[in-house]
Amino acid sequence: MNDDTIGLSRRKMLVGLGAVGVASAGAGLGTTAYFNDTETFQGNSLTAGELDLFVHVDYSEDQGSYAQYQTPDGTFIDGNVVGGGEGDPLSIQVSDLKPGDSGEGDFCFSIVNNPAYLWMCGDLTANDENGMNEPETESDETAGGDLADAMQVTVSYCTSDGAKGAEIVSGSLRDVMLALRAGVPLYGDGDPSAPVANRPAFEGVEEPFVDDAPNVAEQCVCFDWIVPTSVGNEIQSDSVEFDFEFYAEQSRHNDGTNNPCVEFDTVLTTDAGPGVDRDGDEQGDATGSWITARVSSGPTTVVQVELDGDMYGGGSSGLGEWPSNPNSYVVEANFDVNTDGLGESPNDDFRFGFGSATSGARSGGIANSTSGASGDGGYIRRNIGTGGNNNRFDTAAEDAPGFLAVESADRLTYTFVIDWTSGLPALSSVPTQFVVKEVFASDGGEGVASPNSSNDGRAAIDNVTDASGVINV
Repeated sequence: MNDDTIGLSRRKMLVGLGAVGVASAGAGLGTTAYFNDTETFQGNSLTAGELDLFVHVDYSEDQGSYAQYQTPDGTFIDGNVVGGGEGDPLSIQVSDLKPGDSGEGDFCFSIVNNPAYLWMCGDLTANDENGMNEPETESDETAGGDLADAMQVTVSYCTSDGAKGAEIVSGSLRDVMLALRAGVPLYGDGDPSAPVANRPAFEGVEEPFVDDAPNVAEQCVCFDWIVPTSVGNEIQSDSVEFDFEFYAEQSRHNDGTNNPCVEFDTVLTTDAGPGVDRDGDEQGDATGSWITARVSSGPTTVVQVELDGDMYGGGSSGLGEWPSNPNSYVVEANFDVNTDGLGESPNDDFRFGFGSATSGARSGGIANSTSGASGDGGYIRRNIGTGGNNNRFDTAAEDAPGFLAVESADRLTYTFVIDWTSGLPALSSVPTQFVVKEVFASDGGEGVASPNSSNDGRAAIDNVTDASGVINV
């Protein structure tokens, strides 16, 4: 092989190597000409903050000459412990309950070191009959305990000096505990009229006690109960048990919409599509799902329906709010249960809804009401056959123990709570499975699902979700 075979002569290779050596030497000489200095940032540390919730409790009850009770001064709950030390969970037990008895509890909050959003959760854990004596047998026509329906409860905002503020929820103990089962967001300013997202938080404190007195947030929550004197023998020997829970979550980097009271298993949405026309080109500019419905499983089912006001034309669009016809609108969840023909046509065994007073099912429920139901509210449309509307009857939520329908102050969130064990209309046994066939919302004629000259510039919006598939009770 000669030197020309690879195109590089021996002379050229030696010259090249020599050039590399010169370059290296030049670099070595150059480093001695740079100035240099070093500054050190030492002793750095990052410490996580704290969020510790204390609930200060002031409870009393009045049972006339039989008994009076009041919690000791300075009672508070740190986790599940009374007084911040070793002890039993705080438990109030009332015996020998009679018509006319009443009680009141004030819960005030110290959230140490961090402002936080608060939720109030609850659960009715027992509502027992405990046998039937002769007087009760003559007046009680229902199976199961009656005390949860007889006790009247009001949960409201209050201050540490006892001044009452806005009502949070009221009704029978069963209704109130259903509402708390679904979760109730609390407002740091005591005004529940604002949306849940980014609502006023509860301020933080540096320590829960100052000079042995509680250092609490401005707003407390009051729980008042009474057994009306109109209640008769139907409650004899009956008993109830229930739980309260308060949940705090930091407000920083958070909008407060996370609901800690319910574990949702299934999410249903409408197909994404165009909403309002903002730029006048007759094309919808807002995109997304008009309806998002979250469903929980279990013997008490919660359906939380969120409407996207921006899709519809609300929010900052200036193009109108849901519902555009406030006199005739509905939000409804269509259920098929396996103890009433899972999969049978027309498979809408129950329609649980909220509507205006003049909407069909709500007005029908009011017309059938035995409690004097009126105004906007919840309803159950029950289908007991395959003949369409001819086999349906309507019941107002006020006349259906075990069902609660709640509309948020901004009318964009609707919550349905269904206790399958409570004896819903024409339900012979508790289902073990159900299917949510659809969730939909209608604004009473303005045309959510199709554009027209009167619907504030909205493009067509899908207003019906997909089905859930089988969900176990």
